[in-house]
Amino acid sequence: MRRAVNGGKGADAKKVTLKTAKKAIHITQEGRRRLTLSNMGLTVFPKCLFKLSNVDELDLSRNLIQTLPANIGSFTSLRWLDLHSNKLESVPESIGNLVGLTHLNLANNCLTSAGLPSSLGCLCNLKSLNLGLNQLDSLPTTLERLDHLQELALFDNLFAKMPEFVQTLRNLTKLNVIRNPFTYAQASGERIKREKAEQKEEVYLVHESSLCKRCLRKCKAETERVLRGGRQGGRRGDRGDMFEEKKKTFSGLMTPNSVAAVTQDVWRIKAKKHQPISVLH
Repeated sequence: MRRAVNGGKGADAKKVTLKTAKKAIHITQEGRRRLTLSNMGLTVFPKCLFKLSNVDELDLSRNLIQTLPANIGSFTSLRWLDLHSNKLESVPESIGNLVGLTHLNLANNCLTSAGLPSSLGCLCNLKSLNLGLNQLDSLPTTLERLDHLQELALFDNLFAKMPEFVQTLRNLTKLNVIRNPFTYAQASGERIKREKAEQKEEVYLVHESSLCKRCLRKCKAETERVLRGGRQGGRRGDRGDMFEEKKKTFSGLMTPNSVAAVTQDVWRIKAKKHQPISVLH
């Protein structure tokens, strides 16, 4: 490797020779030939790499590359391409020719939606696509053709809404969209706060086996107290109505209100057999 001199790329800019690139190739556990040129201060895509037609995986991450060659699509042997953490603002249309790609990482660049070509939808074997940490607010609709896509990362971008076609990707199992300014996020957050403010009482269902002896005794004592109040003709209000709905919904639960008095013997039989769940409030 030798430093470029007066090339307008800076004193620390480096240039990769074919000899250097060949030495950087190693065989992965899967038997693939991987060329790793990560974190080397590269400012341009090494053109000599096109002479290495047998390389399966290429790692140029953590460099300073601003543009990719227009003929990047001629690197047809690639199955795995990692360009994360560079300074890319766009991707050439010819990238769609890399139909053998299964993994493409373009995270942490300077990509805008205008810089993503529609030809990305031609990467029919793509399983993983990472576009996180860019400046994207939309995606080419052609990505809906990526039937084999399993992982899609869109985190830390500018999406105001989720691209509709994402829901049609039938094999997608992992989707990361955190830290995007989705328009519904604020409205949803305020709705949750409002609902919490309107809640006057919270009810928790806890299995008796999860309680210590002291808490279990306290819960049962409270249950019996409420039951006695029901048998004495206590007035049943909104609270009773609420628990009546719970009784109908959660069959087999101990219900601390007057409604349970009618079927008290049934509850006790179930308690002996199944260790019922108690209601804490």
